[in-house]
Amino acid sequence: MPATTWQKSSYCAQGEACVHISVTAETVLLSDSATPSPSAILTTTHPAFTALIRMLTK
Repeated sequence: MPATTWQKSSYCAQGEACVHISVTAETVLLSDSATPSPSAILTTTHPAFTALIRMLTK
């Protein structure tokens, strides 16, 4: 996997349980700071991630 730039959720407090996101041209990567191993990275498509955000914000 190429080097990625991760952004922490703006809803994350100072604790250790934060969602991180990284966007590439083809995919959206999600990681939880409580489980930072590469095997715990969720990879999805842009349309699927958009659908998830729309569902969560209803």
